[in-house]
Amino acid sequence: MKRVKRSKNQDERIVNDPFTNLANDMIIEILMKLRPRSIARLHFASKESSSIILDKKFIQWYMTRSLTQPRYLISLHGGGYMQMQLFQSLSQDHPYNHNMVSYEMEPDVLYEFTPPVRGLICGRDFTKMIVGNPCTGQFVSLPRVKTRRQDILSVFGYDPVNDVYKVLCMTVVLKRSHMSRNGNAVPWEDIVSEEHQVITLGAKEKWRMIECEYPHRHNSGCKGIYKDGFMYYLATYQKKKISNEL
Repeated sequence: MKRVKRSKNQDERIVNDPFTNLANDMIIEILMKLRPRSIARLHFASKESSSIILDKKFIQWYMTRSLTQPRYLISLHGGGYMQMQLFQSLSQDHPYNHNMVSYEMEPDVLYEFTPPVRGLICGRDFTKMIVGNPCTGQFVSLPRVKTRRQDILSVFGYDPVNDVYKVLCMTVVLKRSHMSRNGNAVPWEDIVSEEHQVITLGAKEKWRMIECEYPHRHNSGCKGIYKDGFMYYLATYQKKKISNEL
């Protein structure tokens, strides 16, 4: 019987990979207790850990556990807005026990962020947009919003049916009957949305126009909720509720 020798590289992988000799159930139990930043690092540690971390069931378990632990998120911009620091408390009961990550930004860019959705946040500076995880400091840039308008409102949400994140952007225009001719400030209630664009996060990201029959004003800071293909958010239009089919 011929003995097969293990190569030196195989031995090194076994020593460096703590999950090699552990059962999947035990690995999952360990991963569930780790911070998101540690999870992100282990994603690159080995094929075994990566396959577990990217599994949809594990993502759902980890997300469900995280949502039961409300936390505080504070963003600070450094000098010249070149760096953004994100402070996240790891426990609502112990807010001083926190995690800090830094994100390097482009010069002269100041992002306005939407409320967090399932651990992700969306930032916009005019037509530039980013989406990322404040726990790990990993952000990705989205295609620029296609518009020549200066004022844009955005809503970030999650579609649980199709398991995708979506961003809705609305350009703002003033009602012609209420345009200010004497330089006075125009009342906020006279500001309505004009163009409506939506993008689905994924491999083929592209903005697409959608129709909206009702001129309305989206309340800034409101988090969108997806249900049955519709996005619901707080808006004002003759005291009626507004929803957009995405």
